Amino acid sequence: MSSEVLPQRRTNSRGEVKMPFGRWFREKGWRHLVAVAAIVFSIFPLLYVLSAALDPSGTMVGSNALFSNLSFGNFTELFENQERPFGKWFVNTLVIGLVTSALTVFLGALAAYAFSRMRFKGRRIGLLSLLLLQMFPQILTVVAIFLLLNFLGDIIPAIGLGSSLGLIMVYLGGALGVNTYLMYGFFNTVPQSLDESARIDGASHVQVFFRIILPLVTPILAVVGLLSFIGISSEFVIASVVLTDPDSQTLAVGLYSYVSEQRSENWGVFAAGAVLAALPVMALFLFLQRYITSGLTAGGVKG
Repeated sequence: MSSEVLPQRRTNSRGEVKMPFGRWFREKGWRHLVAVAAIVFSIFPLLYVLSAALDPSGTMVGSNALFSNLSFGNFTELFENQERPFGKWFVNTLVIGLVTSALTVFLGALAAYAFSRMRFKGRRIGLLSLLLLQMFPQILTVVAIFLLLNFLGDIIPAIGLGSSLGLIMVYLGGALGVNTYLMYGFFNTVPQSLDESARIDGASHVQVFFRIILPLVTPILAVVGLLSFIGISSEFVIASVVLTDPDSQTLAVGLYSYVSEQRSENWGVFAAGAVLAALPVMALFLFLQRYITSGLTAGGVKG
């Protein structure tokens, strides 16, 4: 009686059966190629900007050969130019971004708590109004903002044109909207039985909000704060209209002066400033990264 010899299966050091390469590539391997392509696509612009920042020629053409010339002259010029105070721009951006982001999170959390936990007349219309108002771009409000701050500056100079406080007030005017709607969806995922238990023990709305709700919704607060800081740090149109004094300008407005003049463009210094401007955003992103995934996904579970 003849017996057929079965092919031996390949196993690894732990005795597990190895998957054939063709099957592995069809099921999992192609994902690695897509990931590598995405990483290269994302990293190349960053490498190009860093190469331009380290190129002493000051032109983008000289940066085509990445890291062919290395020098820190562009970074030195950023801080030595007295007419363009980069250090003040950096501090102004941090102050405006952090203060506005913190107040945006606080105001949005208050509004989201009210819409999520309280039942009042006009609640649904208010939610829809906040969402519909985001349809209109900010550029439509530039003229109105300029005239308003110009008028207020004659009465209260601290919030007039050229003041950081005035710009913060303008940004806070649009603090609600999508942020409130995003927080509202996250707040709804917190069981209302926690609120009811706290009220039975005699807690007020303020105590429930600060001691129970806020600690449970920390992920969405971190996400909204991060997105607000990124948007404010890179905002140009409104900041360029409000901040007329070079000493009060932000990085987005100040760095534009290096490339705005046709015959005196200096892309190397601009790239160096862009690299330094990205450091606060990267630091904040790394600090809040553990909240980002849960904050972005959990808000869509229940609305």
